Amino acid sequence: MDLFTNLALGFGVAFTPINLLYCFIGCVLGTAIGVLPGVGPVATIAMLLPATYALPPVSALIMLAGIYYGSQYGGSTTAILVNLPGESSSVVTIIDGYQMARQGRAGPALAAAGIGSFFAGCVATLILAGFAAPLTEVAFKFGPAEYFSLMVLGLIGAVVLASGSLIKAIAMILLGLLLGLIGTDVNSGVARYSFDIPELTDGLGFIVIAMGVFGYGEIISNLGKHEDERKVFTSKVTGLFPTKEDFKRMAPAILRGTALGSALGILPGGGALLSAFAAYTIEKKTKLQPGEVPFGKGNIRGVAAPEAANNAGSQTSFIPLLTLGIPPNAVMALMVGAMTIHNIQPGPQVMTSNPQLFWGLIASMWIGNAMLVILNLPLIGMWIKLLTIPYRWLFPSIVLFCAIGVYSTNNNTWDIWMVAIFGVVGYTFIKLGCEPAPLLLGFILGPMMEENLRRALLLSRGDWSVLVTRPLSAGLLGAALLLIIIVALPAVKSKREEAFVEE
Repeated sequence: MDLFTNLALGFGVAFTPINLLYCFIGCVLGTAIGVLPGVGPVATIAMLLPATYALPPVSALIMLAGIYYGSQYGGSTTAILVNLPGESSSVVTIIDGYQMARQGRAGPALAAAGIGSFFAGCVATLILAGFAAPLTEVAFKFGPAEYFSLMVLGLIGAVVLASGSLIKAIAMILLGLLLGLIGTDVNSGVARYSFDIPELTDGLGFIVIAMGVFGYGEIISNLGKHEDERKVFTSKVTGLFPTKEDFKRMAPAILRGTALGSALGILPGGGALLSAFAAYTIEKKTKLQPGEVPFGKGNIRGVAAPEAANNAGSQTSFIPLLTLGIPPNAVMALMVGAMTIHNIQPGPQVMTSNPQLFWGLIASMWIGNAMLVILNLPLIGMWIKLLTIPYRWLFPSIVLFCAIGVYSTNNNTWDIWMVAIFGVVGYTFIKLGCEPAPLLLGFILGPMMEENLRRALLLSRGDWSVLVTRPLSAGLLGAALLLIIIVALPAVKSKREEAFVEE
């Protein structure tokens, strides 16, 4: 009964006119930011933080939360239509979503992303409301050794996820890990691999690499083709919404993605990041139905599952923030900043000392998810209009938006030059037939892996056995080893090569 009383309190707070208005503003801003390539929720929330000073604390957090999960919706639009990941989780949506758009099925791809995100968001919010307290006990069991092992499992999963040669996939991950090492050493404060270039002491930005490798790389590749072939999409778009057959394939994928995203999102330290990659890996392991399109060629399950997982993860990532005071990602770190501005100490006491804020924020997520579906599904036709723009106008627009987005994050022209360099690198990957998704995962997880490994070794006084003597860590490493053995088996290897054969 306590849950219903608390939710009644939350909906009472969320349904006030001012909070509904700020929830709507957050959702609209989030969607617009997600659609614009290069402008992510981190940059936007950082820019809007000063504007929240004058707002009541609940309204400020409701608006910032709306921007966060609204951008997850909008990010899929850019990923599907113009092959640009605004956020790390959108990297997986590109693989099949962009192929669907090229085949004239952008409508069903966008609808699958929207429906999957809505369902996952509602379920994850219910989990947040009902299980916030007990789920934090699971997060408490994760120490540095467990986080390191979880990330190793994520990287092994990325090798399985990558299309084409296993050697190329491993090379991409290693390159990503090496790029992640550029910057300042966390423990010693010494700059490494920066070649005495001041701009490299802070490391390379995710947006710089993602925009360059995916966005500019694709543009250079398209410009290298004959004018007749230089099309991002087919001229005819068939159907704006998924067919009955699409729904039949989507439904179980959305359920699997929601379950996975909800579980991984609660882990502070990058759990939500892995959920989209893990959901896609699971879908690829699930047997293809007769007549179903292979993965990497425009399978609707490859859009629905990662989008559901990513949205579920983004909602449940509020659990460690609100109950432990630990921000699991950059956006949540900014939310901590917003709470501190309003003299609210994030942690277990928020639930008891400020129940209006805690339950009002949770209730606003349901309202926000409904607003996003109402906003986004009718706009599918408008997004499809983007497909009719001739490529000679489209590519300068993408270049411009990417440049503005990248510049706005640090106000630094160095980042624009870096995007141009990584554009050439991305074009090289296309020519060599390398899948860049594992590179980005390696780049994101590399610094976190290193930090957790060093922390685990410091706590164990240099004893490496800590990784296998702790049961949870040993279990995760065992799962990673099992995955390597399975992928290396001749029968599985040949089946994998068949699945990824180029048409």
